[in-house]
Amino acid sequence: MISSHDCYAVVLAGGEGSRFWPASRPERPKQLLALGSAQPLIRDALERAESLVGPDRVRVVASEPLVESLCSAAPGLTETRFLVEPTARNTGPALAWAAFEIEKLSPGALMISLHADHLIQPIDELAHTIDRALPAAQRGSLVCLGAQPDRPETGYGYVEVGDSTGDRLWRASRFVEKPNFATAESYLSAGGFLWNTGIFVWRAADLLAAVHDLAPEIADAMPLLESDGPRAFFAAVDPISIDVAVMERAAAVEVALASFAWDDVGSWNALARTRAADHQGNVLLGSAQAVDACRNVVWSEEGTIVLYDVDDLVVVQSGDVTMVTRRSAAADLKKLVRHLRAGDR
Repeated sequence: MISSHDCYAVVLAGGEGSRFWPASRPERPKQLLALGSAQPLIRDALERAESLVGPDRVRVVASEPLVESLCSAAPGLTETRFLVEPTARNTGPALAWAAFEIEKLSPGALMISLHADHLIQPIDELAHTIDRALPAAQRGSLVCLGAQPDRPETGYGYVEVGDSTGDRLWRASRFVEKPNFATAESYLSAGGFLWNTGIFVWRAADLLAAVHDLAPEIADAMPLLESDGPRAFFAAVDPISIDVAVMERAAAVEVALASFAWDDVGSWNALARTRAADHQGNVLLGSAQAVDACRNVVWSEEGTIVLYDVDDLVVVQSGDVTMVTRRSAAADLKKLVRHLRAGDR
C-alpha cells in the first residue's frame, strides 16, 4: 500500500488494442488477453491497483459492452467499481470524469491513473515510486512516472527532465510523442529523456483545475457532468488524450523516475520481452512448434501452427483468421485493420 490513505486508483480499460489483431477485437480487446503474464492483462492491472489503495478505492473506466467480460476475467471485480463510458473519447475526457467523481466523493483526494495493458515488475516498486511522487502531487503538481529507456523505442512517448525537485524527481521540460528512430537514438545516447509511462499521480482537484484552465476541448463540456450527467458530457466533449490536453500544456508538471521495470505491451513484438522464449528466441503461445526457425512470435488459439526455416515472423491464429507478418511490421497493424474495415472484410 502507498503511504497516503486518501487516494484512489483509476484503471483505464477501454481501447480495442488493434495492434494485437486478430486476437484482439472490439468484443475482446487486448486487456482480456494473457499478453503480459499467464493471466489477462486486466487481472494484472487490478492486482497492482488494489495493492496500492485497496479494492474499494479502485475505479475501472470501460465501455458498457466490456463490463461483463472484464468482470469474468478478473474475479472479485464487480460492476459497482466501474465508471462506464457511454462513448469512447480518449483518455482526456475519461480522466476528467474520473477526477470529477473522485473529488465529489472525497474532496482533496489523490488520484493515480493506471492503464490496463501495462507490464510492471515488481509491484512493490510501483508503490515505492508513487510514494516518492506523492509530495509533488500534494504540493499541486501533476506527476508523470518516467521509465529509464533501454532501447531507441519509436512506439513510446518521451518526457525530457529539467531541474531536480526531489529524490529522483524533476521538473518536466517537454513531452515528445513517438519520435522517429534517429531521434529516439539521440535521446538514448544524450540522456535526460525518460519514457512517458502514462502513469500519473495528482490531486483530483488539481487535474480538474488544469482541465478548466488549459483544455477547452474538455472544459467546455464539464458543466454537463453536474447538470445532465456523463452521457451528455461524452456526447458533447471532443476526443483528446490527457497528454495533449493537459500534460503538454501545464507548467506544474514533475517527473518521478520509476524504480520498476515497465512495458506498455503495445504490439506483438512485446511478447518477445514479456514471455519466455525457446533456445532459438521463439515465443510460442498455444499449440505451436518451430523447427530451424528463430525469433518468431506465435499465438495459436485453435489447432497447431508449425514454423519451418523462417525467422522474425509474427503468426497469430484466432477464430477464423490466421495472420502472418514480419515482426518489423507488427507495430503497423492498425493500418492493416483500417484497410480491412474499409473493404468490409
